[in-house]
Amino acid sequence: MPDSQQQPPHSSSGRTDTAALLLCGARLTDGRTVDVRLGGGRIEAVGTAGSLAAGASGALAAKLDLDGYLLLPAPAEAHAHSDTALTADGDGPLAYDDQEIQRRATEAALLQLGHGVTALRSHVRVGDVQGLDALAAVLEVQRSLRGLTELTTVAMPRVLTGAAGADGLAMLRDALKMGASVVGGCPDADPDPTGYVEAVLELASEHGCPVDLHTDAADPARLARLAAMAGGLRPGVTLGPCGGLGRLPSEVASRAADQLAAAGVTVVCLPQGGCGSADRRGTAPVRLLRAAGVRVAAGSGALRDVSNPVGRGDPLEAAYLLASRGGLRPEDAYDTVSCAARAALGLPEVRVEAGFPAELLAVRGDRLAGALSLAYSRIVVHRGRVVARTSAVREYCNSAAESGLELPRQGRGEPS
Repeated sequence: MPDSQQQPPHSSSGRTDTAALLLCGARLTDGRTVDVRLGGGRIEAVGTAGSLAAGASGALAAKLDLDGYLLLPAPAEAHAHSDTALTADGDGPLAYDDQEIQRRATEAALLQLGHGVTALRSHVRVGDVQGLDALAAVLEVQRSLRGLTELTTVAMPRVLTGAAGADGLAMLRDALKMGASVVGGCPDADPDPTGYVEAVLELASEHGCPVDLHTDAADPARLARLAAMAGGLRPGVTLGPCGGLGRLPSEVASRAADQLAAAGVTVVCLPQGGCGSADRRGTAPVRLLRAAGVRVAAGSGALRDVSNPVGRGDPLEAAYLLASRGGLRPEDAYDTVSCAARAALGLPEVRVEAGFPAELLAVRGDRLAGALSLAYSRIVVHRGRVVARTSAVREYCNSAAESGLELPRQGRGEPS
């Protein structure tokens, strides 16, 4: 079933499209069929099908027919690795050439944009061989894609304690000066995990920025210390992928979930597989965490790198896996890649209601469960304008099986 992706005209202006856009005949998850008018980067109005026409200024709006599509808040990618994406087929050590990283990171971001992602957080390694070059390259991609998707970066040093840690800490400070907006890393890889977390939290508090740490969370005592240290930090602490929690005895995992909830920590699980800095075995116990009151988002992790050479970077696949294997309702599964993911990134909430940001995904289908199962054709709206389309066409040979049956068919024509 071939997919073809049409890239919209490139724009790096970062300006919100002020022209009105009318989305006609879209179905919502509550079953209503509506028109949705967009303007100034926000949803201006939602009304019954056929009830909306002119924009707020009185000018006629451009129309997009969404008959046959389900309209959803756009997904966000809470855990990407832009600097290592699309490297699974490479030979030898990973290349950190600036131009090559920019090319890979740009392609990865556009692939995820085609899936519906209008905001993503990328973890980028700093220090060691790559120094700050990888971060500089991803920040350049951030600037070049402004207006198409919102890319933010997490600086990830390897070691922050001991003699080697002094260089790592200096590199982390430089990364924040360059434009990294989140402090991250992998405390499990440091000889002194507690000291690593202390250094990260101190620096984050000093700069007023969020924290996003990699941990398998297989050590309950270490996780309890981390939760106690993180409690109350603003603008917040995110942990992921925490697959080790699922391997702990149920009572131990429940106690850890309660501690994370009390500390206000967000957990980002990776249903599609792990990443180079975390164990790939299993997924965090999402239902247990949610029951304890922990905000749980889902990310994609590796996108076709050596730690997951078949990673797709598709948030709807992550939601599908949480629904099919994790036992979540489709609505709750999609929430982990949309509302919860946006909250984890510190972004405003999106609803298909007047006044909310026009960050939307239209996917062919009339029910969320079906969309998660067969989410092929998609139309992506960022800041009130269409920024990506992906279409799929099904064709079958003539057969007696279809004679007299009104079987669904998806034609070649796409909304325009």
